[in-house]
Amino acid sequence: MIPFRLIDSGVAEGRRQIACDAALTELHEAGRVPDTLRFLRFPPTVLIGLHQSMPREVRVERCRAEGVGLVRRVSGGGAIYLDPGQVGWELVFHRTTLPETDLGGIARIICEAVAGGLSDAFGIDARFRPRNDIEVAGRKLSGTGGFWQGDTMVYQGTVLVDMDAARVRDLLNVPAAKLARHGAADAGDRLVTLKALLGEAPSVEAVQEAVRAGLAKHLGITATPAQPTPEETALTEAKLAQEIGTEAFVMGEPEPMGEDVATAEAVHPGGTLRADLRLEGPPGGRRIREALVTGDFFVAPPRVILDLEAHLRGLPAAEAAAATEAFLAATPTGTLSLPVPAFAAIIAEAIEEDARP
Repeated sequence: MIPFRLIDSGVAEGRRQIACDAALTELHEAGRVPDTLRFLRFPPTVLIGLHQSMPREVRVERCRAEGVGLVRRVSGGGAIYLDPGQVGWELVFHRTTLPETDLGGIARIICEAVAGGLSDAFGIDARFRPRNDIEVAGRKLSGTGGFWQGDTMVYQGTVLVDMDAARVRDLLNVPAAKLARHGAADAGDRLVTLKALLGEAPSVEAVQEAVRAGLAKHLGITATPAQPTPEETALTEAKLAQEIGTEAFVMGEPEPMGEDVATAEAVHPGGTLRADLRLEGPPGGRRIREALVTGDFFVAPPRVILDLEAHLRGLPAAEAAAATEAFLAATPTGTLSLPVPAFAAIIAEAIEEDARP
């Protein structure tokens, strides 16, 4: 058996839950906390990926008017609506703990284990659907995603126990192209809950036990209940106050706008990708003044995109795509939903857009 500690964070404000993610990841990477299975839940919250544009993905004013929390993850992925009717789970562990080390392999073995636990507990046919979903009859019961930072791997998911699908339609701007990838007319058609499958919602404790049992049966993980360390609690509070809980972090960088901005957007089977480049200088001598790369993709380590944006500033536009390719080749980078070459391709497309008369 593989020992993990088990922490149940219960229902807590969304920004605090994400600050806990950041603190746990940092302390695990430093060797100060052990491999961990954590359960967590949220009050009504819209949660977006690290690389997404809040105003593009979310009906911000409606969320604020209805008291729905706005939160940004420290990992990638798409925008989701959460409330106490969903059970979040995450594994934080050393990359050598499990028999896979790349994001795709980790997604497969963890999702298959959790799907097996849900199937055994509730008599359903839950299955892993590449790249990162757990589905029943083609509808998503659990969305997942992850990243690595140094030698620490983080993999997260959410089991839909009971949810009002209308909230998803009302609060999120779900792109039609994303729905089309899954053959759904709207966001509600794409999702299914345990309540819908079983006729009544199982208890939170039963769902958590199903996840734990699946991980134990299929991966040999034995999870012992524990409490966060004082150091974790202190670091969570610091990250909440200094970064994760701030409006600047949650709302993100504003999208460059104006006639000097070149934009390109692509829809891939594994997600969307957009580049906004503010360019300056005369034709034939254009340079990148500002770069913003957004989308619902997973990339590891998460800050590699922020570093890429900084790397592109000041470069000649004609060299930007090759510079992107070289930067990502020189930086250990993993992706779950998009191929690495897609990033250089979207930069090239934006540059070509600028050059068109």
